[in-house]
Amino acid sequence: MFCSKGKYLTLEDVAELVRPSPLTLRTVQKWLLAAGARNCHSVITQDFLTCWMSVRQAELLLSGSEFHRYVGGPAETHVVRSLRPYQLPKALASHVDFVGGLHRFPPTSSLRQRPEPQVAGTVGLHLGVTPSVIRGRYNLTAQDVGSGTTNNSQACAQFLEQYFHDSDLAEFMHLFGGNFAHQASVAQVVGQQGRGRAGIEASLDVEYLMSAGANISTWVYSNPGRHESQEPFLQWLLLLSNESALPPVHTASYGDDEDSLSSAYIQRVNTEFMKAAARGLTLLFASGDSGAGCWSTSGRHQFRPSFPASSPYVTTVGGTSFKNPFRVTSEVVDYISGGGFSNVFPRPSYQEEAVAKFLSSSPQLPPSSYFNASGRAYPDVAALSDGYWVVSNRVPIPWVSGTSASTPVFGGILSLINEHRILNGRPPLGFLNPRLYQQHGAGLFDVTRGCHESCLNEEVQGQGFCSGPGWDPVTGWGTPNFPALLKTLINP
Repeated sequence: MFCSKGKYLTLEDVAELVRPSPLTLRTVQKWLLAAGARNCHSVITQDFLTCWMSVRQAELLLSGSEFHRYVGGPAETHVVRSLRPYQLPKALASHVDFVGGLHRFPPTSSLRQRPEPQVAGTVGLHLGVTPSVIRGRYNLTAQDVGSGTTNNSQACAQFLEQYFHDSDLAEFMHLFGGNFAHQASVAQVVGQQGRGRAGIEASLDVEYLMSAGANISTWVYSNPGRHESQEPFLQWLLLLSNESALPPVHTASYGDDEDSLSSAYIQRVNTEFMKAAARGLTLLFASGDSGAGCWSTSGRHQFRPSFPASSPYVTTVGGTSFKNPFRVTSEVVDYISGGGFSNVFPRPSYQEEAVAKFLSSSPQLPPSSYFNASGRAYPDVAALSDGYWVVSNRVPIPWVSGTSASTPVFGGILSLINEHRILNGRPPLGFLNPRLYQQHGAGLFDVTRGCHESCLNEEVQGQGFCSGPGWDPVTGWGTPNFPALLKTLINP
């Protein structure tokens, strides 16, 4: 379901398309009431229910389940889960997609801090990626900021008890935002914002979304993992499904291995992405920080795609490094940049030509048994992901790396383009992928050097896919050249 030329659906339009039948609503409600589960809330589109109940009620509803409390992870996160499978009554089979919050344990961020590179001399060098480095590389001038006269906005999503602090954002802008107009506080927080220590992931997301998309009103969607469903993406998407007026651009720097998620859950989340795309939202996800990934079973190796990066309804952002790590130079592949081919979603029509060209022309493809060549290929675009400065808990932290950094940078740049479109009386960009592929990556710096990591064995010596001219499953179409990208995306 694609909406062309900015003719997007309202939330009410989407509700008309996806609202369950009266029979489904009655059947599910009767099942819940029979077990005493009365504390349930639906979204506006009525196609998802969130219910609060006791463990005893849950075990009555979900035959076979047996819940226990588990504690784990660096933050000693507490979750209630059932290691045993559940069953639903046959009468519900055609009315319920899946039940979430039962089995899977919360994932952790793969954001990493790399050792400081060694360098001799400092003349003409930068010592890590800052907003001025980003803006210089991607040709953003001091005038390339939000006008403050539109209702334009942007948002990032935070999960797993990652929180930002306004004081960190203010300190970051004080240190690094001196040469462009910017905002030093978040306009709105949606959801529960924790009071504990700030997380590097959350700090990074907010600071670079607001410095790339400078002077644009910014929202933060906070979805803490503690005492919540283990499906943080779905919790966030349900928030979006309950709001008529939303920021046009949303970024998320999290992901899971496709094979760690149930098919029902993946398809349900993907349905929410479809709904968001139909409403004209641009959703950007990090491609991951494990290269092509690796999954070994019975002595066989396969690459391991990431989700939501592999969804055909989001724009996925890979990572690059400077060719010379201490100068603003051309970019090469960051070896951690996630990319590959989905084992769940078939290749969408919009990328058929680009992917077929890559597969037929790449001089060094991995063995065909390692990946599903007919799957949705990602990433779609890329940005710098290596060596960032971040302020977290009032401390400047250097050499933070990951596609968690490249994603808010690209999102902020798209928000600046939306600013120009709105000022010219045009709608926001919306779902970007069909246009990116139709225009063959126009307005982007093509990254043609480097490979990312993967399985280390006799057949593939730690190498997954390699970049080349045009689209590739490491850096997509490339990194943004703002004035050129603006020129190609300003018109309908």
